[in-house]
Amino acid sequence: MMGPVLAACLLIILSTAWISQANEALCKKDGGVCSCNNNKNSVDCSSKRLTAIPSNIPVDTDRLVLQGNKLSSLPGMAFHGLTKLRQLYLSNNQLQALPIGVFDQLVNLTDLRLNRNQLTSLPPRVFDSLTKLTYLSLYNNQLKRVPEGAFDKLTELKTLKLDNNQLRSVPKEAFDNLQNIKDLRLEENPWDCSCRDILYLRNWIREKQGNVSNIEAAECAVGNKAVLDITEKDAASDCVSPNTTTAIPTSTTTPASVIYDDIHEIKVPQENFQKFLGYQEPDHLPTQPQCLMSISGYLGLMMSLMLTSAAILYVFHFLKKA
Repeated sequence: MMGPVLAACLLIILSTAWISQANEALCKKDGGVCSCNNNKNSVDCSSKRLTAIPSNIPVDTDRLVLQGNKLSSLPGMAFHGLTKLRQLYLSNNQLQALPIGVFDQLVNLTDLRLNRNQLTSLPPRVFDSLTKLTYLSLYNNQLKRVPEGAFDKLTELKTLKLDNNQLRSVPKEAFDNLQNIKDLRLEENPWDCSCRDILYLRNWIREKQGNVSNIEAAECAVGNKAVLDITEKDAASDCVSPNTTTAIPTSTTTPASVIYDDIHEIKVPQENFQKFLGYQEPDHLPTQPQCLMSISGYLGLMMSLMLTSAAILYVFHFLKKA
């Protein structure tokens, strides 16, 4: 009678191993491209030339590093389900826009890095769910505007980096809800000090001077005058603010052929690689590390199925003899 019991136990063990193989193909130790530290719930996929986000990121991930890749866009549901995530690094990519609601489920996020991308605008209310955020970096992008209310929910934010963008002004009350802000970087933007719109920023800087670091470094695009020092006469023009525009790009179109450094990636039909690779964005031919990860996972799956089948036959054999 012990034979069938042992066989059943073997079947359970093999099934568990199969599920584990399917779920952990992301990690380098299982043939994936990312480094995983299970003790700290950390997944590091930095500098892997990824053009898409892996779809099998564990739901209990606390820290996700995707910096230094070739991500040009994000799916709207890229981070859905990662409710335990606290740190998300997307810097040094090629992001041109963010989908509406892309961060909506990251309610525990404290650190978000989007610097060194190609963002020209932000979707409305894109940060509204990030009420625990303390660090937000958007520097070295091409932001021309900040939507009204963009930072209204970020009451815990301590560091905000907006330097090295194309901002000419910010909406009234843009920073009023940043109750805990300690460091705000505004330098290297073409602040238009001839328009009345700049007076809100001037007044805010004057009020927070000495309590918030680096805000005094904001300078006018013309005359090298500090925003802090402009007068009512300087800002006499009633200009049309770029913040009043309603044209907010929420997606981008990837060209049929894109050249990244020495890698040529060719547009392929979506259905060809989606299920096989397990990636959310099958818009490009996968890079070599992605193929290796997929092949390794596929071979592991086939081996697990073979062992499971053998265990099933073993069970039936003992049951038949019994």
